[in-house]
Amino acid sequence: MSDRSKKTAGRAADDGTDGTGMLLGRPECPGELGESRDIYAGKTVLITGAGGSIGAELSRQILLCAPERLILFELNEFVLFTLDRKLRATLGVNGPIVTPILGNVTDAHHVRRVLQKWRPDIVLHAAAYKHVAMVEVNPAIGLRNNVLGTHVLAKAAQAEGVGRFILISSDKAVRPEGVMGASKRLAEIVVQDLASRSGGTIFAAVRFGNVLGSSGSVLPLFHEQMARGGPLEVTHPDATRYFMTVAEAVSLVLRAGAVAQGGDILSLDMGTPIRILDLADQMLKQMGYTLTCDSPSAPNQIGVVFTGLRPGEKLHEESPSFGGARTAAHPMLFICKEAAPSQMEVAAALSALTRAIFDSDDQAARQVAMNWAERDAGTDPRAELAV
Repeated sequence: MSDRSKKTAGRAADDGTDGTGMLLGRPECPGELGESRDIYAGKTVLITGAGGSIGAELSRQILLCAPERLILFELNEFVLFTLDRKLRATLGVNGPIVTPILGNVTDAHHVRRVLQKWRPDIVLHAAAYKHVAMVEVNPAIGLRNNVLGTHVLAKAAQAEGVGRFILISSDKAVRPEGVMGASKRLAEIVVQDLASRSGGTIFAAVRFGNVLGSSGSVLPLFHEQMARGGPLEVTHPDATRYFMTVAEAVSLVLRAGAVAQGGDILSLDMGTPIRILDLADQMLKQMGYTLTCDSPSAPNQIGVVFTGLRPGEKLHEESPSFGGARTAAHPMLFICKEAAPSQMEVAAALSALTRAIFDSDDQAARQVAMNWAERDAGTDPRAELAV
């Protein structure tokens, strides 16, 4: 490894939440949950996708709320083993019980058995395929996991009398242009549909944007590229995204989950969108480098190349809080107004999507998802702003 690579790798390894927060260009949201802790205290909480960046942070923050039991539901065995071991190391002898469960949210029989056995009071559904480019080229598998998996889990939660079911959604669900965003909007619609006839279960969803430092986000990718000596790869010089740190996103998710009413779609105020090129420049400056669009001519320079937007990507993401009203629970929480299709329409969409998925017909699955996304899209906010 070169001297530059060693220095960059070392700095990248030391870059925790505090370092990523400096890149936001705004103060981080305070993480204290206050009275929201009471919703989770003494309860059995199940987190799907527990081994992911969001799921793992949800697990850590839930434990601070003193639940009776925390159930970690995860598909990846090694990730689950690692998280379970780390969490147990932080607990005292009288701390909450941590129960690791291997499983897939699309396995209806297993999901139902898990809920019947452990009787969770709250389900936080973070399991999803989230990477735009990967879901775009694997639409049937992505839609099966993100939409049908949500349907399987939510129906089981309703049948087993779970008190609260909170879907972790995305800003990409707002007028989606790709399959991943469409899958998250369809998952929201599934939750809204069940909320309309839920009985005792409160169904809701929480949207937020990109999380700095999460797996697959631009920050670790930039660190990898820097360790190789560059160049940094940016899709477009004007591309912007909304960013939060993992800790502040999860603390607001837990606040939202505590105040949500049936059918709510809550969103987090992500602040001002950040140009990805500016993010790269700021990150390099923190590490003593400068970014150049030309070939590097000095030891402290790292170049950048523009790779072009990939299928399904937007130049500018929509604000996840567009059209929402600020809640009294927290100044960074909004309730979005999203009209859900009728029960019959949702059933027809799920039926068509299920047929396409189990026929392994990527094109048909994509078409169903995108047709529903376009039908649900509503008014373009930029058109309203231009009036």
